[in-house]
Amino acid sequence: MKKLLASIVFLFFFGISAGVACTTAVISGKATKDGRPMLWKNRDTGALNNKIMIFHDGKYPYVGLVNSHDKTGKSIWIGYNSAGFAIMNSASYNLNNDTIKQTGGEGRLMKRALQTCATVDDFEKLLNSLPRPIRLEANFGVIDAQGGAAYFEVGNFKVYKIDVNDQAVAPEGYLIRTNYSFKGTPGKGGGYIRYVSTQKVLDQAVKNGGITVRTIMQEATKNLHHSLTGTNLWDYANLPAGHQKMVWFRDYVPRRISASSCMVEGVNPGQNPALTTMWTDLGWPLASVTIPVILTKDHSLPVLLKYDKKINDAPMCHLALTVKKRCYTYHWGASSKYYINVNALLNADKTGILQVLKPLDDQLIDESERAIGKWVKANKVDQKELNDLYDQIDRQVTNYYAKHFGVKENF
Repeated sequence: MKKLLASIVFLFFFGISAGVACTTAVISGKATKDGRPMLWKNRDTGALNNKIMIFHDGKYPYVGLVNSHDKTGKSIWIGYNSAGFAIMNSASYNLNNDTIKQTGGEGRLMKRALQTCATVDDFEKLLNSLPRPIRLEANFGVIDAQGGAAYFEVGNFKVYKIDVNDQAVAPEGYLIRTNYSFKGTPGKGGGYIRYVSTQKVLDQAVKNGGITVRTIMQEATKNLHHSLTGTNLWDYANLPAGHQKMVWFRDYVPRRISASSCMVEGVNPGQNPALTTMWTDLGWPLASVTIPVILTKDHSLPVLLKYDKKINDAPMCHLALTVKKRCYTYHWGASSKYYINVNALLNADKTGILQVLKPLDDQLIDESERAIGKWVKANKVDQKELNDLYDQIDRQVTNYYAKHFGVKENF
C-alpha cells in the first residue's frame, strides 16, 4: 500500500509528459563563436500548441516553453532561470530494461529544477535525491552561468552524468541526444538518423569558426538533409511554384510533429546571468521565425509568444500552424501524414514558405543580436529598449505574415 501511495503521489507531482521525440544538443562555450554556451531542443510532440510563460513561484524566477492547454504552467519543456541555469530534455527509449511503469513527468521535474537550481551540480543533487525507481527514461541537458554544461541520462535506478566540458567525451565541445541514451542498450530507441544529420551541421560550424544562433535556428532546426538516404529536399527547389510534389517526410530533424525549436544562449563566467537569451521558433519550425526571449522582472514578453485566450494559443504558434497546412495537402489513408508537399516549402519561383520567411528571420536575428550585443557590453539589459524590441518584432511579424501569407492575427 505504501508503494502504491508513493507512486500516486509521484504521478500527481510530476504529471504525464507530452513528449514524444526530440532532437537536442548541449554546446559548451568552446564550440561557439562568441564563447557563450548553448542548449537546444527541437521539440517533437503531440502537443503542437505551445506558448512562453514567465514564473515567480520558486527560489528563482524563470521562463519556459509550456503547452498552450497547460493554463498554469505545471510542466516546462525547455527554459532557464535568473541564475542562468537552463534545462531541456529528450525522451529516451533504451535505458530501462524493466516493466516498471513510467510517469512521464519530465516537464514537472524540469519546472522543479528551474525553481530551485542555480548550477549543474544543483541539478545533479536534485536527481540523486529522487526516490528509486525514478520512473523516468530521458536525457536532460543543462548549462549554467559558471560554465557548466552536461547531459544526464536518467533511468529508473541509475543516473549517468556526461560532462560536455570533458575533452575525452566531447572533443569538439558539444554533445547531441535524440531518443536514445549512450548508456542504454545499443541499437534500441530512436533518432539515430536525426543524430547524424545534426552532427554534420554542428561539425561543419565548428570547423568554420564556431556555432552561432543561425547555426542552430536556421541550419540545424530547418535541416532538410536526410543522413541515411542522402536525400536533400532542397533539390526540389528547381520546380516551379504550383507543381505539387509529394515526398516521404520522416526522420528529418524537422518533423510533422515538431511543435517548436528553442535554443538557450547562456553567458560566460562573470557575465550577468540576466543576459541569458532563449531564441524561440514557436509553432512548426519550418513555418515559424526566430524571436528572442529575455527574462525580466516585469514579466515582459513579445505578445506573439504569450497565450491568447481568443485563439487558445500563442499568436506565433497559431500563425505557423496555419501556414503549415499548405504543406500537408494529402489526406487519404493512415500514411498520408508522412507525405509533404515540398513545393510549398521551396520552389524555383522562391515563393516557398522557407524562402519567403528567410529574409524576415535574418532581419529578426540581426536586429536582436545588435540590441543584445549592446547590452552584453554594458553587462545589463535595458528594459525600455527590450520592450521596444518586442513591440517592433510583434509588428514586423504580424504584418509580414499578413502580407505574404494572408494570415492575420489581431491582438
